[in-house]
Amino acid sequence: MNQQQLASYLRSHRKRAGLSQKELAMLLGYPDEGPVSRHERLYCTPPFHIALGYEAVFSVSVSELFPAAFEEVSQAVEVRLKRLESRLQNSTDKGRKAVLIARKLEWMWERQNRQQSDFPNEAGLA
Repeated sequence: MNQQQLASYLRSHRKRAGLSQKELAMLLGYPDEGPVSRHERLYCTPPFHIALGYEAVFSVSVSELFPAAFEEVSQAVEVRLKRLESRLQNSTDKGRKAVLIARKLEWMWERQNRQQSDFPNEAGLA
């Protein structure tokens, strides 16, 4: 990524829509603009239902509204997926457990290959 990614694009979407923080807060069910201000500055992350509310208001996915948070969560999940995959590959389970392990490993393989085909040029950039 060439440009530094903003932690939150809420403010820019709100401004583009011509909404005040108070108006956006009202749309989300807040009594005042305080939480919206904190979410825009990422002093705190919005609760799940509020994040979905932002998505509904702006017709933009939560991961696009909060790209830095999404990237942080995504990287942590990838690390845990690699640990799980390693544990599953080293498993010596038999029978039904082995079938379940094979299913999980197949899903992981499909997931990884689907991601790589979604971004074919990124593989050659490293």
